Amino acid sequence: MSAPARRARRHDPGRRDRLVDTALDVVAEQGVTAATHRAIARAADVPLGSLTYHFASLTELLAAAFTRHVDTVAERFDERMRAAPDRAAALQALAEHLTDDLLGSSRDLVLAVELYVAAARDPALREVTQDWMSRSRRSLERHLDPITAREVDALVEGLVLHSALSTDPMTAAQIHSALTRLAG
Repeated sequence: MSAPARRARRHDPGRRDRLVDTALDVVAEQGVTAATHRAIARAADVPLGSLTYHFASLTELLAAAFTRHVDTVAERFDERMRAAPDRAAALQALAEHLTDDLLGSSRDLVLAVELYVAAARDPALREVTQDWMSRSRRSLERHLDPITAREVDALVEGLVLHSALSTDPMTAAQIHSALTRLAG
């Protein structure tokens, strides 16, 4: 009797990246509590064992996914702050970052809120949010003193949550006014 034929292994060098992207998709569509190993593997069309091969835990995968999201948002924000020639332009750029980048995409808004909620319970994910806040403050410090940068960063975090949860969120003009009152 001959040995059973071995199934050929699929060469998939981008699998880890695809799992990270898929984890973000699952979180954005179904929430962090629905982002299980099985749900992510199914959505990525990979065997369940692929997740544990590439990530020691679900938390490690979620941290990698949220870090990818944070990297994208933080880099976009830093580009805006670098391009601003002065404080007034920086506040305008910040308002645009809020309204266009953070609040303009329902997917990005949901991912931010999901990260906040998950980080409130998981110290590993809190490290991701802490990194995001530190990067935001460094970008703000291009135009603001460190204390004002921290206060403005807290206002931005609050505005994101307010916009996600409110049935009557602030308008772009109201957001710009609030930023100007605090840091103008």
